[in-house]
Amino acid sequence: MDEKETLRVGVAVRRRRRAMALTLAAVAERSGLSVPFLSQIENERARPSERSLQQIADALNTTTVALLDAADPARTVDVVRATDDPGRPGARALVRGQHQMHAEEFTGEHDAGRELVLRNDAMLYVADGTAQVEAEGRAYRLEKGDTLYLSGGVRHRWRAGDPDTRILVVAVAEHIEAGGTGGTGA
Repeated sequence: MDEKETLRVGVAVRRRRRAMALTLAAVAERSGLSVPFLSQIENERARPSERSLQQIADALNTTTVALLDAADPARTVDVVRATDDPGRPGARALVRGQHQMHAEEFTGEHDAGRELVLRNDAMLYVADGTAQVEAEGRAYRLEKGDTLYLSGGVRHRWRAGDPDTRILVVAVAEHIEAGGTGGTGA
């Protein structure tokens, strides 16, 4: 990460607080900081001083280093090139890092095989070729340009039928609470 890049530590604070099932009021009581200030930090409207970050870390039973390591970079633009390393054959992440959305491109013949249930909403878009999808007991045949929307919790499986198939899966990231601010690719 570039030294000049700002970290969005509020995202890490919110994730940690929610993972511990704590309210802002509980963290405020434990840290000695106010609820409005903590809310501003979590929503990236305020940046904590080193001392405040230490108080928050203590209240969340962690360290400032761990919170900073879990922080998102404050990027607004990130280009993922078609020539970037795909990671695994036939699948490539379209968004780097952990953000509010997750996107992957699947190319060629692909069979998800097992049934999937995503925590949050997702969209499957057929850019080229065809796909067969089973969702909640119904079968769908998708062709180039078709989109299938799945709300969180829908059981599904899909497969691409030929070597020229290209499917984009865009979903609300798993770490986002459904109905709050919401799964990974199929």
